[in-house]
Amino acid sequence: MRKLLIIDDENNIRLGLKAMIEREFPRTYDMRFAGNGAEALAQLDSDRFDLMITDIRMPEMDGIELINRLQGKEIRPETIILSGYEDFRYAKEAIRCNVKEYLLKPIVREELFRALRRLEAELEGRQKMSQWMSAFTEQAKEHRANALNLIFLDSATDKREVGERIRKLHMERYDAGYQIALLKSVAAEHSDDREDFLQQVETLLRKLGGGRSEGTFCFYDKEMRLVVFADSNEALPALSRILNGHERIQAKMGIGAWTGGLEEVQEAYRQAEKAFKYTFFHAEPVSIEYEQVARKSKDFVVPLEAVQRVANMLGTDRRKERMQLVTEIMEIGKVIRYDIAYLERLSRAFNEMVFDHVFNVYGEESVDILKLYKRIADVYSFPSYQAYFHTLERLLDQLNDYIVTMKAVHIDHRDMRSAIEYIHDNYNKDLNMAIVSNHVSMNYSYFSQAFKQYTGESFVSYLKKIRIGKAKELLKNSEFKVYEIGERIGFENAKHFHRVFKEMEGISPVEYRNLGRRESVPEKM
Repeated sequence: MRKLLIIDDENNIRLGLKAMIEREFPRTYDMRFAGNGAEALAQLDSDRFDLMITDIRMPEMDGIELINRLQGKEIRPETIILSGYEDFRYAKEAIRCNVKEYLLKPIVREELFRALRRLEAELEGRQKMSQWMSAFTEQAKEHRANALNLIFLDSATDKREVGERIRKLHMERYDAGYQIALLKSVAAEHSDDREDFLQQVETLLRKLGGGRSEGTFCFYDKEMRLVVFADSNEALPALSRILNGHERIQAKMGIGAWTGGLEEVQEAYRQAEKAFKYTFFHAEPVSIEYEQVARKSKDFVVPLEAVQRVANMLGTDRRKERMQLVTEIMEIGKVIRYDIAYLERLSRAFNEMVFDHVFNVYGEESVDILKLYKRIADVYSFPSYQAYFHTLERLLDQLNDYIVTMKAVHIDHRDMRSAIEYIHDNYNKDLNMAIVSNHVSMNYSYFSQAFKQYTGESFVSYLKKIRIGKAKELLKNSEFKVYEIGERIGFENAKHFHRVFKEMEGISPVEYRNLGRRESVPEKM
């Protein structure tokens, strides 16, 4: 439904226009009314209208002054002016203000209806063009965002090529200088939330730019952080101040240094990224500028021996000692003193020396533990350092209990005895470790370790020994052909049987059979 504002100082004319329009165009227009230009301007300032029908001569503010006042607005309603014969001079003034329709009083219905239909066609055409331009603009923005993200990820490209690639994106206005910021909403978890956050930031930037947004450009990077380009060194600090005091928009923000030259865009992005990473140490919304963290010390040593001691304590009753050591290693005051690389390497040390090692030895049987394990691999998947640290503690506790349980299972040899019995009963079938570990309901990786510790040899070696032992019995005491014996003890083909037999006994199955027969023939007197 179109919004139509009717302005005339005579109430009868306003009501008459309303009645004519409603009869000809039922349920088409949402009509509002004003008695003069001043009243109309107040409504136009607070609401958006598609069409306006206004008399020229009115008290306080006439139609011409109203039209002139609207010239500075970005969005103006299509206008029909009403005038008498003696007002023709005013009508010409209105036409100079791009008013496309004017009607003489008294109003002729058909002329009014034709004017409304012409303006409706123009509005529809403009609306379609606006939709097309909007779609085209969105495609261009998406192309630019994708191209920039590729540039950010491509560290091997030299600066000259980077500059050439960016200039193809029509970003010349940033060549004189720009600033990049990375933002992330504290609350935005889903794609709809992220789109809302982007629009909120764009709205704030438009307000800072006096209603214009040509100097800023927003898009999401591959880590779903909002990237903001600004061609003013005042826009991003101003945005930071607004966000830090904003009740509804809760965000963390990292601001890079002012940069000259588009060929430096990778470094500008890395600076913003580095500043943003330090927001990780804050649970609440915060803004950090690159200059605040640029000189953090890179002269650090990751305490690998201490991390190894944590790993060694798992599966013991030394929880208090272990957690004190973890707290000492991860003490935030110590970690934040250094370059962010210290935290990243410390996290990697825990992943490789503790978690990866535990799961390689004991398997990944617990679904809940596995979920935590996969998440903690990326320190930045957590909203803050505090959240990461608490999850680290929880995972270590769960792993400790898990290892204690696994060791208890291992001490009880009943499962191993059951596995050995199953192998002896089924050695002649298509048998492998997965089948046997499943039979005794044990994790595959842990079964492998436990089996070797129990028998002193690997599962494969043990199975070969059982099969070859049975083959030797059959070669001595039966008339089966050699290939038949191989099939009866579980080998898929004779060639494999021959190879394994010779590998273990030093002679072929035929040689073994012949040797046995010579030994069984009694010597002649």
